[in-house]
Amino acid sequence: MRSLRRHPLLVPALLCALVMLVARPTEAMGEGDGDGLGSGSGVSAQVARLYEDAALATQQYEAGRQEAEVRRAQAERAQALLDGERREIAGLHDDLGRMARAQYRTGGGLPVAAQLILADSPDALMRSQHVLAQASLALAGSVGRSRRAEARFAADEAKAKAAWQALEERNAELAAVKDTIERKLEEARGQLQGQADASVAAGSCRGSVRLGQPTRNLTQPWVAPVQTYRLSAGFGSGGDRWANRHTGQDFAVPIGTPVRAVGAGRVVSVSCGGAFGIEIVIQHPGGYYTQYAHLAAVAVDQGERVDTGQWIGQSGTTGNSTGPHLHFEVRVTPEMGSAVDPVPWLAARGVPLG
Repeated sequence: MRSLRRHPLLVPALLCALVMLVARPTEAMGEGDGDGLGSGSGVSAQVARLYEDAALATQQYEAGRQEAEVRRAQAERAQALLDGERREIAGLHDDLGRMARAQYRTGGGLPVAAQLILADSPDALMRSQHVLAQASLALAGSVGRSRRAEARFAADEAKAKAAWQALEERNAELAAVKDTIERKLEEARGQLQGQADASVAAGSCRGSVRLGQPTRNLTQPWVAPVQTYRLSAGFGSGGDRWANRHTGQDFAVPIGTPVRAVGAGRVVSVSCGGAFGIEIVIQHPGGYYTQYAHLAAVAVDQGERVDTGQWIGQSGTTGNSTGPHLHFEVRVTPEMGSAVDPVPWLAARGVPLG
């Protein structure tokens, strides 16, 4: 439990930071194009920030949970030590009982006058007195050790309980902060998707939303279109959902997940409506095009140049979609019908999907 006291300011600092994260996105709802709380830019920015805040809160919560596992192992070791101290105290008590009984049997309880009368000789008396003195010293030492062991045991047990209680309280607070952020994020995602559905129904995009870009320290020229994902329907899949075969790779992600340009290029089209809902097509050097479909918002305009990893929009479930995901295609022309399998295409460029 000693390591818990090395950084006494760490726990309150982490909690304060996370509480600030909970409060910050609410203030951001009015930012953007000046339309107030209902503005498309404000909701998109709020979702993007909450998405990052939720990731940070989850990271902090997981770190706390892992620390709890470490502390649990330490607590189990401490409990083993405490059990050893219990056995030591019990042994000392047994020793004290044996010593007291032995001293009584050897005359330790007799007055000095009685010992003088009963002694066979002065030498025998001196030897008896020496033995009794040694026994008394041993008894006093054992009593002292027993008392010190009991005090140490009580202190160690109190420290163990206090450290474990503090850890459980901190993890409960981290979990509450995480749940609050995720609840706000879910509400904002619903609002963002509602605005996207309205745009698709009207057949006109509401314009690009300028999102704060993350720090990109990318050394590779190509990346996956989303950072965290689960692969769902693959290229060439069949089923009732498609008139022919599936023309891309689907990434199952929540609404509002930042979508990245897989490589540098130029935006050749941004459109709304139809089977793909809100979609973006980017032209890359080398004659290939990538498509990002079923979006909830776009963050680029037609004709704009983009860099590898740049946020170009947010995922959604617009168009012919049965749930939140990103539909990603690689094409040899900007039009539908020229798609190639994106999984080996990305793998050949150093981006294996898994």
